[in-house]
Amino acid sequence: MTTIEPWTSAEWLAAATGWLDEQLAAAGRTRTGPVTQPHVRLWATALRAPTDAGPVWLKAPGSETAFEVPLYGLLAQAAPRWVLVPLAADVERGWLLLPDGGTPLGEQVCADDLPGALAEAIPHYAELQRDLSGNVAELLSFGLADMRPPALPERLDQALEAVGAYLGHHATDDDREVLRRAAAARPLVEDWCDRLASGAVPASLDHHDLHAWNVLVTPGGTPRFYDWGDSVVAHPFTSMLVTLGFLRLQHHRPDDDPGVRRVRDAYLEAFGDLGSRDELVAELDLACRAGKVARVLVWLRGLRPQGFENAEPFQRAPVQALAAILAESPFDLGA
Repeated sequence: MTTIEPWTSAEWLAAATGWLDEQLAAAGRTRTGPVTQPHVRLWATALRAPTDAGPVWLKAPGSETAFEVPLYGLLAQAAPRWVLVPLAADVERGWLLLPDGGTPLGEQVCADDLPGALAEAIPHYAELQRDLSGNVAELLSFGLADMRPPALPERLDQALEAVGAYLGHHATDDDREVLRRAAAARPLVEDWCDRLASGAVPASLDHHDLHAWNVLVTPGGTPRFYDWGDSVVAHPFTSMLVTLGFLRLQHHRPDDDPGVRRVRDAYLEAFGDLGSRDELVAELDLACRAGKVARVLVWLRGLRPQGFENAEPFQRAPVQALAAILAESPFDLGA
């Protein structure tokens, strides 16, 4: 049985719908139509329900990402303006009831305008990270993986072993070469991590999947960052691996593109008291390079329980992320 099957069973759907209705009643809201299930993934599912006060969503993360439920509680306390504040949460069951946040930023603006829109939104995410830098112990207690620089060399060892096991007899000669080259790069990764650990930027929450489709923007222009299921505790700058990597990959913008630099610089403004611009840019590049180790393990977290055969369309994502560690660009995602 895969983790998808319980989420699509009649018994699970009935229980989730019953809980949703109970929480709506407690909040003084009424469901006005049928519950639908628009998203079922290997790692989570989401139900949607119309109500008399707008749509709501029930999110159920899998066991590997159940930390998202208590994490939303902390985010609602520390940064309520920049996240969706849950209407209800059940930590034991791993269920969240969230208000609808509107349309993702990636659907609101054209490709040419996307860097400018991200540059407006991303400083608020940086503000959220700075606000949470004192909550690292609490974040780790929720079950978020420790991907801080001192831990990453050992995490690389774990990634190499896990990717090899995940690929199994499906590994190609090219895959085995990727594993060999990544293993040989351990001293380089150690150097990156030593340099990051000696810097002035404290560890914090890393969303680790912060692209334009995980940023909601209200008609008034307030951004809200959501879908925290890939989160880890890390050097905060590793967040920009996906943000800038998506601009590079999806919109074919090189690293020195003015739009890419605009988003990067807007993000770094929130950390301007911790170093010069050149120092922060260099640290961000290092953090994104080292953060690719975490990306391998985040992919495996969702895919490994299913096995290689059941992981379409993401079968090769972990080995591609591993190969990206040695890519020329710090923002190369390996896809």
